[in-house]
Amino acid sequence: MATPVDFLVRLVTETLTTFQQNLLDAVPKLLMGLVFLTLAYVGIRLALRVVRGALDAVYPEEQDLIVSLGTTVVSVFLWFAAILALLKIVGMGDIAASLGTATGFIALGISYALSNMIADTVAGVYLLRDPDFNPGDTVTADGVTGTVRSIELRKSRIDREDGDTVILANRDVEKKWTLETDGETPSDG
Repeated sequence: MATPVDFLVRLVTETLTTFQQNLLDAVPKLLMGLVFLTLAYVGIRLALRVVRGALDAVYPEEQDLIVSLGTTVVSVFLWFAAILALLKIVGMGDIAASLGTATGFIALGISYALSNMIADTVAGVYLLRDPDFNPGDTVTADGVTGTVRSIELRKSRIDREDGDTVILANRDVEKKWTLETDGETPSDG
């Protein structure tokens, strides 16, 4: 009959042996994960450089905010995909699948909660790209007539003749605005 000490020694020995074997089995996966993470880092840095260069070529320097926003969005997606792939490589595919699904639901909720902010940002991009809506132009938007002081991603500032500055959400400006031309017809430029 085995004594409690013999039982404890056998239990510790089996535990250490199992732990050692599991650690040896995990080393190749961890090395593959490390190699993948290194390659992903280099690949993502190159991809972001290409994206930034492409966006810089499309947007003028004063619209660098759009370039930064686009680069950040691409960066988030690429890193998220790399993390999911890394989890799969190291043997945590079920966790990667669960994380991907949960993130989708969270993103859906966030996009619904931030729908007005997203609408302002999208409208801001359109207004920044519109050749007929520029700082210095006199416009009527959302019942306000004045000179456009600035166009940002989420809001536009319009100086009225009485000296007040009105800040409008870009989604409200983009819905319907009119370029005031003092009786002249604006060019289609």
